[in-house]
Amino acid sequence: MFREDIIIHIFSGWRSFLRKCLFRVLRVGPIPSHIAVIMDGNRRYAKKKKIDDTTGYDAGALALLHLIIYCMELGVKYVTAYAFSIDNFRRQPEEVQKIMDLTMESVMLLTWISKLRSVRVHFAGNLQLLSAEIQDAAKRLMESTAGYNNFVLTICICYTSSDEILHAVKKSCKEKWDDGIGIMGYDKGSDYELLIKVVDIEKHMYTAIAPDPDILIRTGGEYRLSNFLVWQSSGCHLSSLGTVWPEFGVFHLVWVVLDFQQNYHYFAKKKLQL
Repeated sequence: MFREDIIIHIFSGWRSFLRKCLFRVLRVGPIPSHIAVIMDGNRRYAKKKKIDDTTGYDAGALALLHLIIYCMELGVKYVTAYAFSIDNFRRQPEEVQKIMDLTMESVMLLTWISKLRSVRVHFAGNLQLLSAEIQDAAKRLMESTAGYNNFVLTICICYTSSDEILHAVKKSCKEKWDDGIGIMGYDKGSDYELLIKVVDIEKHMYTAIAPDPDILIRTGGEYRLSNFLVWQSSGCHLSSLGTVWPEFGVFHLVWVVLDFQQNYHYFAKKKLQL
């Protein structure tokens, strides 16, 4: 899908120099720590360009690579991308297989990038739904990058918020049970005290590796969360862009960050109230 010389070209050259100058100005204001993105519009892009869906997904993967690089240069530490929902298994088998093939290729690419830029890669979701080959490759990549902390990329695959919350509740209950506490306990006044707390659930989330997002971007002109980070997005800046995902570029990111900066004090105040 990608050659190493393409990646090096993105990191270098006059375009990279201009981006860094632009980002230097942008950093005068507050910079988000965590940006999440719903990558919508790959198939519409393919239809618009009169190309096959496979090429559309390849273009979407390249757009994600660009976003990762832009965020590194800007100073954003966490990026979370919604790559594949559990509900997407309902699509045509050929399309699902293409996405799985692209996932495998992406693992190999991210292995190379993680060594180049010390990127920690995390796959979030019900990974048991993936093939054994992809599971093994994803596990190896997560283990090999676990010591990196300069930049953290989370790929949400076989993911929905509903499944994530259910998983976290089950894990929390099992943890209390294994500790011999049970689900309910008594306090000193002999009143029932609920032992499963919010902090217990949050630490067992698939995406617990990253803080709640500061910005959640959705492309394709849609305004739905589509069961993505529902728990984590209550206090973040939501940005819906009309452009389809493969056409997302540096100036879209700049506009979103400027909009975030304009509303920063409002969201900072809201987060303190949560």
